[in-house]
Amino acid sequence: MKKIYGSYRSFLGTALGLAILVAGAAASEQNKTVKEVPAQMTGSLDGQELYVHYCAVCHGTDAKGAGPAASALKKQPSDLTLLSRKNGGKFPALAVQMSIKGSNGVIEHGTREMPMWGSIFSDMGRDRSMGDMRVMALLKYVEHIQAK
Repeated sequence: MKKIYGSYRSFLGTALGLAILVAGAAASEQNKTVKEVPAQMTGSLDGQELYVHYCAVCHGTDAKGAGPAASALKKQPSDLTLLSRKNGGKFPALAVQMSIKGSNGVIEHGTREMPMWGSIFSDMGRDRSMGDMRVMALLKYVEHIQAK
């Protein structure tokens, strides 16, 4: 629990900062922006922790697409809990993996507002294979949270 709580606190700090930016821009609907900051290095291979730290700011803690930065994006973030339902009851693992890595060639968020986490995760240390392990941990977490 301590591990998750630390990540949740980190997410809250990031989310609060982004929410303030979004709220500040709310007065001018056309000028909403999300400040891009470099991804912080993580040693974690826990899918839930990775999700909270890197994805929840846009997709929301419940993964339904309503994170604090969602309203500043050109396209509403996907409801990640419905991926299996939208794919005939089967989790689209390869498509999700490619989307996380940024290797599918499809611009999911209008202008590639979703970072290509595969390369970011791989650049977080000397062992580039850890990036693939983080992508797989995140993929397994998203698969775990699918609506029944």
